[in-house]
Amino acid sequence: MSFTRTYDGPEPVRINKWLGQSGVCSRREADALIADGLVSVDGEVVTDAGRKLEPGQTLTLSHTATAALAEGVTIMVHKPVGYVSGQPEPNKLPAVRLITENNRVGEGAVPADDVSLPPIGRLDEDSRGLLLLSSDGVVAKAVIGPQSDLDKEYLVRVTGDITEKKLKILRHGLMLDGRQLKPAYVSRMESFRLKFILREGRNRQIRRMCEMVDLEVIDLIRVRIGPLKLDNLPEGKWRLLTDEEREALVG
Repeated sequence: MSFTRTYDGPEPVRINKWLGQSGVCSRREADALIADGLVSVDGEVVTDAGRKLEPGQTLTLSHTATAALAEGVTIMVHKPVGYVSGQPEPNKLPAVRLITENNRVGEGAVPADDVSLPPIGRLDEDSRGLLLLSSDGVVAKAVIGPQSDLDKEYLVRVTGDITEKKLKILRHGLMLDGRQLKPAYVSRMESFRLKFILREGRNRQIRRMCEMVDLEVIDLIRVRIGPLKLDNLPEGKWRLLTDEEREALVG
């Protein structure tokens, strides 16, 4: 399916800038599409990356262009509590429902409805923070593949008595589901706040680890996956990964 839209602005604007501002794609992606001859204005193929759209002109992206934009999409979303990471479940809200125009931060088009965006590393319903949704198999392999060594960072608020003995057990001394856990980095940040850095992702791992040393998790937020940081992305909002971020993940 091709994309067609008429420019109704008051003055001429560069095609790549307008596509970026419209949320269709990034400026870099627009330049690549123009270079490949996949963009036309009023039926004429655009060959100049500096070309401007005049008010009233109609821009079209070919089917090849829209298909290319749909491939390999990776989204960073700040998942709130109450959303599940994966497919819809009865009476549950899937995180993919957050991927709307109104929730987007920065440039990039909202993926089409038929683009599958499975979670790359789950975050349970009671937890919040950085979640990746991606149709890019290379990214998925880099993050959760058997050879992946990316660490994930979490900030965890707990109730209970935090002792140095418990911290040592959390770092090195636990088994889950009959298997020894990999060593974890666990440090105390405030009176009832801990930082966890893990290199594996068992089901509800941090909550279960804390339960085993008589600590109860009351808030858990994932703030980093490898080189990707949640930073100031607002809760409930999303953005596309940049080319540089993808390269940092898979490189």
